[in-house]
Amino acid sequence: MAIRYWLGVVQRDHVLRGVAAGIAQVNHGAKAPLERMHASDGFVYYSPKTSYPDGEPLKEFTAIGRIADDEVYQLTQGPTMRGPAGDFRPWRRRVEFEHEAVSAPIRPLLPVLEFTRENPNWGYQLRLGLIEISRHDFDLIRRQMRRPSPDETQRGARSRRATMAR
Repeated sequence: MAIRYWLGVVQRDHVLRGVAAGIAQVNHGAKAPLERMHASDGFVYYSPKTSYPDGEPLKEFTAIGRIADDEVYQLTQGPTMRGPAGDFRPWRRRVEFEHEAVSAPIRPLLPVLEFTRENPNWGYQLRLGLIEISRHDFDLIRRQMRRPSPDETQRGARSRRATMAR
């Protein structure tokens, strides 16, 4: 089966909890979107806001990783949130997140990502909560979220010093 790439849209505070637990949850715990994913698929979170419902605008990629296995499971233990429909038991997937990744703003990538390029209404599709993206987009996002190595940091500092000395 070919590897696919997914972008989930979730506020940063929920993303951070998901990363700590090693799970992905999208669309308020819906099962169907998670069933489209398979082991080794790429997964990235985009966070339009810091928190729901009144968080500050963020518009950053906030976590990236790979789907760990083919199991979609429902939360059955621990505290549940109660609402008008009763117990909230969300569906989840295990994800192996890249913990060294750092958040990255979407704005610099808008002209080069396939799902945003030449699309002034690119944000509208994100209302679905989960979209499939291309490997091209996933790789660009991953590079943007990559923390520079100490060697790269030193080379960059030397280059800036050399430029300033001219």
